[in-house]
Amino acid sequence: MGDSAMTARPAILPDDAPHILIVDDDRGIRDLLSRFLHREGYRVTTADTAADARAKLDGLSFDLLVLDVMMPGESGFELARSIRASSAVPILMLTARDEKESRIEGLEIGADDYVAKPFEPRELSLRINNILKRSQPIIPPLVESVRFGPFVFHIGRGELRHGEEIIHLTDREREMLRMLAVEPGETVTRIALAGGGAPAGERAVDVQVNRLRRKIERDPANPLFVQTVRGIGYRLVVSS
Repeated sequence: MGDSAMTARPAILPDDAPHILIVDDDRGIRDLLSRFLHREGYRVTTADTAADARAKLDGLSFDLLVLDVMMPGESGFELARSIRASSAVPILMLTARDEKESRIEGLEIGADDYVAKPFEPRELSLRINNILKRSQPIIPPLVESVRFGPFVFHIGRGELRHGEEIIHLTDREREMLRMLAVEPGETVTRIALAGGGAPAGERAVDVQVNRLRRKIERDPANPLFVQTVRGIGYRLVVSS
C-alpha cells in the first residue's frame, strides 16, 4: 500500500460514523489500521493492552472491537471472554497463529470473525463492514427480487424461477442465495454464509456454493452469477 493512499484522510467524520476500538500491543499495526480505517470512514480509538482497552470501554461506546490475540498480560481471548459476559458488541480477532484450534477458540468465545496476520488492510475493512451489516437490525429488503441471466429470485419467498419453472433449492442454498441477493454485488464472507460457525462450516459453504452453481450457471467452473472473491467469500452479480 502506497504512502499517498495512507496519508489521505477525510477532514471530519460524522458523529454517527461507526466507532472502532483497536487493541494491539504492536504500535505499527495500531497506527496502520487507525489511518486506514479512518480513511475508510470509521472513527478509531486505539489501546495497547487489555487494561487500556477496559479503560476506553468504560468511558466510550464502540460499534466493533478489533482484538489482537497475542498480547502481554491478559490475552485477546481472555479479554473477549470477559467482554462477552456482559456485552454483545461485535468482536474481530487478529491472530498470528493461523491454526484451526485458535480460530475455533475465538469463535467459541463469541468472536464474530477473525483475520490471520499478516493481512491486507482492505480485507480487514471488508470483514468489518460485513460484521457491522450483520449486527444491524433486520430490515425487510427494499428490492423484492433480483434478476441474473434468465433467473429471477424472490428474496422474501426464497423462490428461484427460470421463466415459469421453479428451481428446487435446499434450505441452505436458499438462505445463502438470499444473503447474496439482499445486497447484490457486495462481498459476503464465507464465515457469514456459514452462519458464524467453525472453519469446517466455511468449507461446507464452498461445497454448497458449487452445488448452487450447477443449478444456475451454464459453466459452473467459470461462473457468471455467483462469483468467488478470493480468500474472502462470494458475491452475486445481477442484471441491471
